[in-house]
Amino acid sequence: MSTDEKAAKPITADPSGSDDRKAASAYSWVSTLLTRLGLQNAPTLRDTLEDALKSGGDEQNFSAEEREMLIRLLRFGASRVDDIMVPRADIIAIDESEPIGEVVRLFEEAGISRIPVYHETLDDPRGMVHIKDLFRWISAEAAGRPLIEPRLKGEERAKAVRKAADEDVAENGERIHDLTKIDLKRPISSTKIRRPVLYVPPSMPAMSLLIRMQTSRVHMALVVDEYGGTDGLVTIEDLVEQIVGDIEDEHDEAEAEHIIEDAKLGTIASGRTPVSELEELVGTKLLTEDEEEDIDTLGGLVFQIVGRVPTRGEIIRHSSGLEFEILEADPRRVKRLKILRPKSATPATSSPGATGAT
Repeated sequence: MSTDEKAAKPITADPSGSDDRKAASAYSWVSTLLTRLGLQNAPTLRDTLEDALKSGGDEQNFSAEEREMLIRLLRFGASRVDDIMVPRADIIAIDESEPIGEVVRLFEEAGISRIPVYHETLDDPRGMVHIKDLFRWISAEAAGRPLIEPRLKGEERAKAVRKAADEDVAENGERIHDLTKIDLKRPISSTKIRRPVLYVPPSMPAMSLLIRMQTSRVHMALVVDEYGGTDGLVTIEDLVEQIVGDIEDEHDEAEAEHIIEDAKLGTIASGRTPVSELEELVGTKLLTEDEEEDIDTLGGLVFQIVGRVPTRGEIIRHSSGLEFEILEADPRRVKRLKILRPKSATPATSSPGATGAT
């Protein structure tokens, strides 16, 4: 195994899982006790705290911003990794056989700092490339010296940095960097710029993943199913934003609104629009309690109604009276749809459910 392959070796969970088993056993015992006492449906401390924060009382102690962040923190504590992850279809990644120049292009276009690397398919990941390591590689190539490998830590890394600095300086004290030495056609696999990623299951608590990222200092995780297939991706920024809200720097572009009102077309929504956002807009419940566990987006809702990805031009009817006209879709997902409201207002108490396509 090459040095680079060792550096990109995935970090997985503790196989013993002793803490998880103890927690599950304790939870089962408490759940049984509450059921026998008739308290199973009693509000939890988490719910009680959230209700108190939402009530807006005691404003002298907590500002509106503080209450909002505390509510986010409480909800984050109840979230799973698959509630937060970027779905597989939206992951920006690159094959290890691609040239370094393609990595540079991806970083420029996507405006991100980490890119997963895979072999042939995303189900065979080989680590990630960090933009800092890419620039270190460019600097080393231009100076004609070996790269300081990402795996080096502490004093070992400090020594390598000092040695590289000495090698980059000519006798006259000027730094030597010849950019013509850089071969951007070299495949990623031939370099030593890959770092490891975490592999985590979809059911992992989000708080547990945040703690693992802090302790391991690995800030990207691939979400894998029981068969080893890649379901999604989570970065430490995704987790932190669940608590403090969106963090946008000077390189981030303003995110497009999920739902827009077009003067000619009417109400247009992205397939990635959270169902809860549309429910709030129309004042109608669109999902049953069971469906809320499995469906998050409008694309998922219309898929659930017809049992397949609908094609462009189809109109999907919901039992609430709403209709969804598919404006753009590919074989994998719905990208854009038009929301058609019934002529008579639908009462907010409408029971959720599905009908079909026309």
